[in-house]
Amino acid sequence: MKNILKYALVGVVSAGTTYGLIEYSQTSNPFQNGSSIVTQADDSNKDGHFATYDYVSNGTVMPDFTKAAESSVNAVVSITNFGDAAEMRRGRQQGASPFDFFNDPFFDQFFGPQRPDRGNRPGQNKKQDTDNDPIPMGAGSGVIVSADGYIVTNNHVIKDATKLEVTLNNKQTYTAKLIGTDPNTDLALLKIDEDNLPFLSFYNSDNLKVGEWVLAVGNPFSLNSTVTAGIVSAKGRGIDILSRNSDHPIESFIQTDAAINPGNSGGALINTNGHLVGINTAILSQTGSYAGYGFAIPSNLVKKVINDIKNYGMVQRGYIGIQGFDLSDDLRVKAYNKDKGTNLKSGRGIYVTDVAPEGGAIEAGIEVGDIITKIDGEDISTFSTLSFAVGRKNPGDKVNVEVVRDGKKRNYDVVLRDLKGNAKIRSKEDLSVTERLGVSLKPLTDKQKVRYGINSGVVVTGLQNNSQFAKIGINEGYIILKINGKEVNSEKDINKILKNYKGNVSVNFVDRYGRIYTQGFAL
Repeated sequence: MKNILKYALVGVVSAGTTYGLIEYSQTSNPFQNGSSIVTQADDSNKDGHFATYDYVSNGTVMPDFTKAAESSVNAVVSITNFGDAAEMRRGRQQGASPFDFFNDPFFDQFFGPQRPDRGNRPGQNKKQDTDNDPIPMGAGSGVIVSADGYIVTNNHVIKDATKLEVTLNNKQTYTAKLIGTDPNTDLALLKIDEDNLPFLSFYNSDNLKVGEWVLAVGNPFSLNSTVTAGIVSAKGRGIDILSRNSDHPIESFIQTDAAINPGNSGGALINTNGHLVGINTAILSQTGSYAGYGFAIPSNLVKKVINDIKNYGMVQRGYIGIQGFDLSDDLRVKAYNKDKGTNLKSGRGIYVTDVAPEGGAIEAGIEVGDIITKIDGEDISTFSTLSFAVGRKNPGDKVNVEVVRDGKKRNYDVVLRDLKGNAKIRSKEDLSVTERLGVSLKPLTDKQKVRYGINSGVVVTGLQNNSQFAKIGINEGYIILKINGKEVNSEKDINKILKNYKGNVSVNFVDRYGRIYTQGFAL
């Protein structure tokens, strides 16, 4: 009997303890019975993010992105790029249209604008080939960044457009005005005439962390208001994709595994607060579709570019004034050693191979052979990190550059200059004609005059890919002989001829083989 009573007492105590633990766990577990919590919900926290978390039956805690998605979809728009029908027909007749994205090898990596639809969509009337009205060439996405209708997108989404159409999430459609572009970052700023629009706020992308949740919002494959989730896979990625359309590309992409596809180009990458952390721009894929490697322009760079375009009509960008390469690139290091007879070692930093004669670097004391390791205390390991650190600053800004020379660290204060050597902010009105036309020139040498049998001319030393001169077939190394029938011997001659000139410009030029051409463009 004593044993039975003892066992019974133990059973009662055990039952009470178990009941107490169950009650405690139910009241103390914030995920029990589908309840949710909000972590760091206060947006005033500079690093704050919010996401609700729900308890799943198997015990796994999963994030809920509904608030972030709801706050962003109405601020992301669809952009249709309309091109010239006659120009497209001419391209078809010649067998290769400049607007044929099916045959553009660039499309497979640089995924927008979306390939034009070869068939009729439901509800659409087929355009006849004889119709000279603008016709759709492609589609992409854009992000409203202010209530009064400013929209940021990719430059390649709107390139060569004769008309741009913006469709909001509520299906309202507007004709957009192109405010400005920056091929070096692949950004463009548009404007529609509307007020009180939903818009996304910029987040400090420097605070973004690898492993952090992000959402991609856009219009892939013409599927409006699509939201996908992933994480930040890496920061500061350079994938050498912007050099095709720019002379001084700035690549420091946010890499994400959020699903990004054709049509997402120009759309938003947001954090769990619903704040803009980047503009989706490219994918790395064998097929041109999602493969887990998406790239977005960081919001800090986006903000700088569009503010410059709004305030000055052009991007203000400072340069250190050096040429070089990444020491982390083993193949480049080996090739340089073989070519120059040096004994460089692979490592971290940028090896300086040349300094611009009118740049800030040479003025500050930086020399060929120096290794740049830091900018304003920030580690510099690749050219992408260097271009990003400097590309966010203006001409006239001062940066501290740490270099290694002969094994010793040295620091130099460098005043940044633009490509023309100016250390101050300038607007479009301050630019010369040749600067606005995107061309750099220098007088011919006596040797070049003898070689081509000419007495005058200027050689093209730099050319923006989207410039008027490039569009008529001029490349670097070509020689411009005459402008509007007048001989030119310097860049100043061209500026004088075309200053205040409006109308068709006639250009006589010589290619690298000595062949002479005459082409023109409207100014």
